[in-house]
Amino acid sequence: MFTDADAAALYDVLNPWDPTRHRSDAFYDDLVMAADAVLDVGCGTGAMLHHARERGHRGRLVGLDPDLAALDRARRRTDIEWVTGVAADASWDQEFDLATMASNAFQCLVGDAELRESLAAIRRALRDGGRFAFETRNPSARAWESWNPANATEVVDGTGRTLRVSHHVESVADGVVTFTETTFDQDGTALWVDRTSLRFLDVAELGGFLSEAGFEIEAQYGDWDPEPVADTSRSIVTIARRRRG
Repeated sequence: MFTDADAAALYDVLNPWDPTRHRSDAFYDDLVMAADAVLDVGCGTGAMLHHARERGHRGRLVGLDPDLAALDRARRRTDIEWVTGVAADASWDQEFDLATMASNAFQCLVGDAELRESLAAIRRALRDGGRFAFETRNPSARAWESWNPANATEVVDGTGRTLRVSHHVESVADGVVTFTETTFDQDGTALWVDRTSLRFLDVAELGGFLSEAGFEIEAQYGDWDPEPVADTSRSIVTIARRRRG
């Protein structure tokens, strides 16, 4: 048996939130701790907001995600607001100083309409001058070329099971990469298959959508150091600010 809850727990094993070890986590951690009210869009299992509370954040923290199993894990902390849903359906009105989409969650906004509606809702949720921080994979780095069974990851989950997680790209078309992630047991039996599509936007495309939605780019980096975005950069790390008015 491998359930939605197992998949959510395995995600935390594969992606532990640790700002002392991961520069990406430290980047978001610093922003969250400096903001009074934070909306984490695509919060998943809530690790980022959990860590903020553990560090002593006393303001408002809200996590939004459509994955019920992930939110069940997030709700282990009851001093944070957890909301089921997607960005495009959010109805907050100028309630947050900071919105985030960590761990490349922004790439799950695949279609133009979904992207525009999501950015409009995030902007609406922010106060004038509020910031939106997120990262996407740089399309010129072609990260998907390494998503194949030869690069499978072996991991021991929280119950002591040894599992293998591998990826297989099905298609790459019009900036959208569709792939499957399969979890196998020790005998090679497939326990879980998840199919995902991610959109890859370059700097110019990203800037166009942000400007149209009423954001201005405050800073943009190609790494977590930070470094300027280059063709060889793996990421496009963006801090955008809601234009006033």
